[in-house]
Amino acid sequence: MKFDPTLYFITDSTPYEEEEFLKRVEAALQGGATLLQLREKEKSTKEYIDLATKVHEIARKYRVPLIIDDRVDVALAVDAEGVHVGTSDMPVAMARKLMGDNKIVGATAKTVERARESYLGGADYLGVGAIYPTTTKVKTILTSTDTLRQICEAVPIAVNAIGGLNKENIDILKGIPIAGICAVSAIMKAEDPCRGARELKEAFLNLR
Repeated sequence: MKFDPTLYFITDSTPYEEEEFLKRVEAALQGGATLLQLREKEKSTKEYIDLATKVHEIARKYRVPLIIDDRVDVALAVDAEGVHVGTSDMPVAMARKLMGDNKIVGATAKTVERARESYLGGADYLGVGAIYPTTTKVKTILTSTDTLRQICEAVPIAVNAIGGLNKENIDILKGIPIAGICAVSAIMKAEDPCRGARELKEAFLNLR
């Protein structure tokens, strides 16, 4: 499945009531997010599916692919466009087998070895980081820009930088052949998520 990795928006629903969360997701898509990942670490399977169904409805309005974090079962249940697996989740090759050839499979890679392994397992893109410390509840290990560059050069698939990125600090990525950037807080916690997404996307495009 073709997709545009330029601005990959990853959600965090924890600070918000559902109505406000969904409004923020839609605003981010209005602002130009090109990929959307629903990431829920605490919800039950039923809660995850219920929320994914609502988010998918919004994503379809804007023709933005929905990626489900970690959970192949949830991705299949809501017919999401893809799934993202982390280093401690299901192996990439297994996720690809379950999702089929017409869905997007993404993977987290912090080393060149993991990047090559994920590519050979069938990954369509890689999320590499954290470039900066993050304020999300996900455990992060910092990744150097040198490693990011080496990963970009090691695999022929899209590589996105992730981790604490915002419009003020992404200059560190200039000259590295990434396909796009991933953002959580810079959009999710923005006073205006639509504007936050638009300005972050513009800042990234100006690096090229």
